[in-house]
Amino acid sequence: MCGIAGFAGKQDNKEEILERMMDVIKHRGPDSEGKYTTEDVAFGFRRLSIIDLESGSQPMFNEDGQIALIFNGEIYNSPELRERFQAKGHVFANRSDSETLIHGYEEYGEKLVHELRGMFGFAIWDNRKKRLFLARDFFGIKPVYYAVINNNLVFGSEIKSILEFPGYKKEVNMEALEQYLSFQYSSLPETFFKGIYRLLPGHYLTWSNGELNITQYFDPTLEPVSKDSQETLVKKLDEVLDDSVQKHMLADVEVGAFLSSGVDSSYIAAKYSGKKTFTVGFFDKENQYNETHYAEECAKYLGLENYSHTITEEEYWGEMPKIMWHMDEPLADPAAIALYFVAREAAKQVKVVTSGEGADEFFGGYTIYREPLSLRWINWLPASWRRAMAKLAEKLPEGTKGRSYIIRASKTVQERFIGNANIFSAQERKELLKEKTNAVTPQELLAPQYKKMQQYDDTTKMQYIDLTNWLPGDILLKADKMSMAHSLELRVPFLDKEVFKAARSIRTNMKLKDKTTKFAFRRVAEKYLPEFTTNKKKLGFPVPIRVWLKEDTGYGKVREAFTGAAANRFFYTDKILRLLDDHKNGVRDNSRKIWTVYTFLVWYKVFFEDVKSA
Repeated sequence: MCGIAGFAGKQDNKEEILERMMDVIKHRGPDSEGKYTTEDVAFGFRRLSIIDLESGSQPMFNEDGQIALIFNGEIYNSPELRERFQAKGHVFANRSDSETLIHGYEEYGEKLVHELRGMFGFAIWDNRKKRLFLARDFFGIKPVYYAVINNNLVFGSEIKSILEFPGYKKEVNMEALEQYLSFQYSSLPETFFKGIYRLLPGHYLTWSNGELNITQYFDPTLEPVSKDSQETLVKKLDEVLDDSVQKHMLADVEVGAFLSSGVDSSYIAAKYSGKKTFTVGFFDKENQYNETHYAEECAKYLGLENYSHTITEEEYWGEMPKIMWHMDEPLADPAAIALYFVAREAAKQVKVVTSGEGADEFFGGYTIYREPLSLRWINWLPASWRRAMAKLAEKLPEGTKGRSYIIRASKTVQERFIGNANIFSAQERKELLKEKTNAVTPQELLAPQYKKMQQYDDTTKMQYIDLTNWLPGDILLKADKMSMAHSLELRVPFLDKEVFKAARSIRTNMKLKDKTTKFAFRRVAEKYLPEFTTNKKKLGFPVPIRVWLKEDTGYGKVREAFTGAAANRFFYTDKILRLLDDHKNGVRDNSRKIWTVYTFLVWYKVFFEDVKSA
């Protein structure tokens, strides 16, 4: 796992610029660095040594030095590819998976991506063709950003590298801000920084003679039509998951595991070859948000070591600026901070950890996916009747029993579901923001994706929306940035190409059964885990934001931000202060909305107001 940065184009002072771009992401690879510059290109690399510790340094080249590579990630089928390429006459100089990419490019060109199994963001410079090839993995596990600045294609593992390139002027992307207020994460191809884009998951780009071309090579579409019996399905999943976990153990250093109280990380901990697990919880007066004891019990059952840390309120608030600097863009998922702390604990003992991201999106783990089933008791009524009932329900006080149910039933899945977070409506965000934009509604933004799944049931549509938006935009963003903040490689065995092949065809009734989510996967996991883990309700990282925002420290910090110059620039401050005061006074739970605005303001202060980074 590493950090990459560079640019292609006729730019003066290449070495000096590249050094700045590399220095700012030193946390991604503190073990060593490497550079490669010509009149056409500059490649910079920060290394975190995991495989082939002696000779895996980058940039790496082919035999005649005409192809150069910098690579962030791991290729888990590298041993098989290596044998294939050697049989075709390719000569390898080391054992690294990086060199496999070079020979794979020589063999397949841009179609190399179809042969890979792993997580990756890599850049290849083909000196003969004078062409840059930049690729990102299937699901968006590893980040890649790019911008065109003064006729240079500039790229990096993190946005902050691109900010170091001369000629770029920082400017907030107001359309990104408006969408963020609904999604709680940056949801557009163009980031919060105007002119800087993310290379989307399953895409690659080429840059040659000043021309940029982007190609999608993978789309995680679902086809839930498998006719497998429960027994056959469970057997298939058991085999493919075991294979993926074992592939993800490829390392020349010790591998640890994140362990929450849930079934996903617990399953990986049960199957992986390491011994150390890491857990965090929160300290609050009622101790409702500290589930470390569940993880400790599971680790004991599995014969593993468990190291836990309880996060205090002071720690949580105190680290926010540093966390936003590492995040690059605002992310209003309170669990991101928890992930920062568990990564910090793990990094004290290991360089690699496994984690359970992706299981919910692949196997149907979110409780919200059951919503279409719960609404079937009213959906038999004509849509016009349901909408009329909803208009009446909207006049009832918030919290009235059945109010939300009737309102949700009046809407199609496309109208009501934009992902696991739905913070401000399109109307609400317009009322908060001072500057008007041309941002479309969340529903319009997601319409093309809903169209792709239109022939399938509502739960399948919801899964696909999460696979293409929530997963890369929230889940994997925080997984990468919070682990790499501590120079820690995080591996996600569920997010494997072969696992997806098995998961994409699972029927909905094998994902959701009775009141159980991830039904088929739980049947696999119960072979290896105690019952209290396999049947535990999904909670994610429970974070006491709702409580803390009512107490003096949290309320005071947020109120200070909400009355500051930045808040006054972007928002109608009377409206955001009303959200805060109504929450403190118990009028309604506005914690998610407050946290979304506050997180943006902290991010803005770090990147636009503070002279130095956090």
